Amino acid sequence: MLKLKNIEKEKFDEFVRNHKTKSHFLQSLSWGEFSRVKKNLTPYYMGLVNDEDEIVAATLLLEKHLPMNKCYFYAPRGFVLDYKKKEIVREMTKRVKEFAKSKKAIFVKIDPDIIRKSTNYQNEKTENPDYNEIFQTLKSCGFKHQGYTKNFETMQPRYTFRVDLTQSMEDIEEHFSKTTKQRIAKAQKLDTEVMIGDKSDIKEFYHLMTLTESRKDFISYNEDYYETLYEIFNGNESTKATLFLGKINITKTIKALENNLKTVNNQISILPIDNLSKSAKAKLTELTKQKENIQAEIDKYGEAKKEYGNEITLSAHMIIEYGNKAWVLYAGNHNILSETYVNYSTYYEHMKYCKEKGIEIYDQFGTIGDLSKNNPRLGLHEFKKKFGGDYIEFMGEWDLITDPLFYFVFTKLVPIYRKIIRKQSKKKLEEELNQDKEKEIE
Repeated sequence: MLKLKNIEKEKFDEFVRNHKTKSHFLQSLSWGEFSRVKKNLTPYYMGLVNDEDEIVAATLLLEKHLPMNKCYFYAPRGFVLDYKKKEIVREMTKRVKEFAKSKKAIFVKIDPDIIRKSTNYQNEKTENPDYNEIFQTLKSCGFKHQGYTKNFETMQPRYTFRVDLTQSMEDIEEHFSKTTKQRIAKAQKLDTEVMIGDKSDIKEFYHLMTLTESRKDFISYNEDYYETLYEIFNGNESTKATLFLGKINITKTIKALENNLKTVNNQISILPIDNLSKSAKAKLTELTKQKENIQAEIDKYGEAKKEYGNEITLSAHMIIEYGNKAWVLYAGNHNILSETYVNYSTYYEHMKYCKEKGIEIYDQFGTIGDLSKNNPRLGLHEFKKKFGGDYIEFMGEWDLITDPLFYFVFTKLVPIYRKIIRKQSKKKLEEELNQDKEKEIE
C-alpha cells in the first residue's frame, strides 16, 4: 500500500536530484528553503512511499497562506515521478488531494516540465509521442488544464531553449548563429574577460539587473533577494549558484586595438602606392576604412575610460546547477559598450563551464510562444535562439480543485490583487533606487 508522508529533507533531496527525467531545481530542498525565507511560503517535502518505506514519487509542495484560514499549494514543475506510470500518477494525485484538503487548501497547482513539442536549430519539429496519453491521465485524475499560454502569464515559463551538452563543444558551437560566432570572436579580440564571482559581487550583479529591468520597464527583486538565493543554493551540497561576470579592462582593450591598427598599417605599407592595380586599390580602400574604424574605437574607449574607469562589468549572469542540469536563471547587462558583445562571450563561457562539469542539459529558462513582430519580448527570444538550443514548449499549468467555491472567488479576484501589489512593489523599488542615486550624488 502506498502512502504520502513528510520525508526527511536530505532523503527527499537525494531522490529528486537523482531522478532520471524529472529532476529540477524548483523541486530542490534549496528552492523550498529559499521560498520559505524570501517568498513567505511553507515548504512540505512529501514522498509517496511503499510498504518498505521506499520513495516511489516525491514533490515539493509550497503552501501559500490566504485569508480566512485558507491556502493553496504549488508543486513547481510538477510531481517528481514517471508520468507514463498511470497508477503512480493517480495514487500521488489522490494522496496529495487528501493532504491539501486537510490543510483547507483551495487548489493544488502543478506545471510539469513535460515537453509538448520541440524545434531544433534547423527548424525540425518533434512532438512528444507520450504527450496526449499523459494529458488524458492528468485530466482523468481531476486536474484542470489552464490552457496554452504564449507569454509569461504562468508561474514558470511555458517555453524555453535547451542546449544538449552531451554533444561535443564543436557541435554545440556549430549550431550557433553566424552573428553569434562573430560577436563572441569580437569580444575575444577586444581582450574582454569572463570571471566567476563570489558573494561580494552580488551588489554589482544587482546593479546590472536593475539596469536591465528598467530598460524593459519592470523591476522585480531587491538586492537581498539575490543575496539570499546565492547563500542558500551554495549552502546545500546538492545545489550551486554561480555568478559569471563579463568584464572589460579598457587599457587591455585599447592595447589590443592598437595591435590591430599596427597590423593594418603594416599591410598598407607593403602596397605599391605609386603603381596600384585595380585589386590593390580596392585593398587599400578596405584597409584605410579598417584603420579609420579602429582609430575611432580607440578614441571611443579612451572617452569611456575617462567616464567609467578602467575596469567595467558589462554583463552578470547567475547560473543554477542541480542534478544533471543547469539553468541561466538571471542575466543583467550594462547599457553601455554593447558593441563589445561581452554578453555573448559570457553566455559562451558559462556554457563551456557547464559542459566541462558534466552537466547534460543547459536551460536558458524562459522565452515566449507568441513570436509576432510587435511582441516586446521578441528580442529576448531571438537572442536566446542564436545559441542553437532546442525550442521547447511545455504542457502548461494544471489546477487540482479542492474547494470549488473559493477557487471561483480566488481566480477572479487574485489577478486584480496581484496587479496592485506589483505596482506597489515597483514603486517602492524605484524609490529605493532614486534614494541610492541621490546618496551617490551627495
